Amino acid sequence: MHAITIPEPGGPEALVWSEVPDPVPGDGEVLVDVAASAVNRADLLQRRGFYDPPPGASPYPGLECSGRVAAIGPGVSGWAVGDEVCALLAGGGYAEKVAVPAGQLLPVPEGVDLVTAAALPEVTATVWSNVFTAAHLRPGETLLVHGGASGIGTMAIQLGKAVGARVAVTAGSPEKLARCAELGADILIDYREQDFVDELRKATDGVGADVILDIMGAKYLERNVRALAVNGRLAVIGLQGGVKGELDLGALLRKRATVTATSLRQRPHDEKAAIVAAVREHVWPLIGAGTVRPVVDRTFPMAEAAEAHRTLEESTHVGKVLLTTP
Repeated sequence: MHAITIPEPGGPEALVWSEVPDPVPGDGEVLVDVAASAVNRADLLQRRGFYDPPPGASPYPGLECSGRVAAIGPGVSGWAVGDEVCALLAGGGYAEKVAVPAGQLLPVPEGVDLVTAAALPEVTATVWSNVFTAAHLRPGETLLVHGGASGIGTMAIQLGKAVGARVAVTAGSPEKLARCAELGADILIDYREQDFVDELRKATDGVGADVILDIMGAKYLERNVRALAVNGRLAVIGLQGGVKGELDLGALLRKRATVTATSLRQRPHDEKAAIVAAVREHVWPLIGAGTVRPVVDRTFPMAEAAEAHRTLEESTHVGKVLLTTP
């Protein structure tokens, strides 16, 4: 088969479409003929040599894919050759074939085509596990989503609205904020022109956000704590703004607030399987009903993954950027 390899870390040009050995499904795994994968920020870090795959995972980038089941490994039930699926991966999505633990497979949702389904596994698993399982967003609460026009952001807006929350977003242009509003966002904050703490307090009569989903890390830590409501929950899922920040424990105590930080890729198979099962139970019916939908900005042939990475680095996209196999 062919896959995107990274012979040497570097810029987008480090991504090479190469002929490599076919994967073989092991115990509890399913082999998938990949139709499409999606580009995530973690892939950019891996390309630069800063985010190695977990032990035993595929060395190729790609944290999600869609495709058809090609073979079933020992000990797998409930799936058949030819099934159309999408999958959460620890790596290997930028390839024509990938071996996937069966617990990380999902059926393609009703009303979604096979290629577009590649936009779903990572964002749904990330949003569900952080906003709902960890932070327990409830109807009537306010959710603040940083990077509202990103793949994660576009899904968080829709799921927040689906459960009856009020959703605030930050984004870097009026055009991106308009797209967030189309998805249901109630409070629109241009982080280049406005202070999100001040704007959120104005919009909530000084209360703040009950839940914040943050991709920035250190750069936003102090302001995120100030933006939290009493009993608020801050979920940190990205470190685009740095890894070390100052945390005012006094402010956290006064608000009886919590801060959690999680990543999905490094979790054990059983934890990922539990998250995937929850997504199938709670999110897939919303997609089937048309309440929630994947947002895809553009699609590239997988051999042109370098151009897809440049698109993500330029941050001109809204939603997901996909890669399709020949």
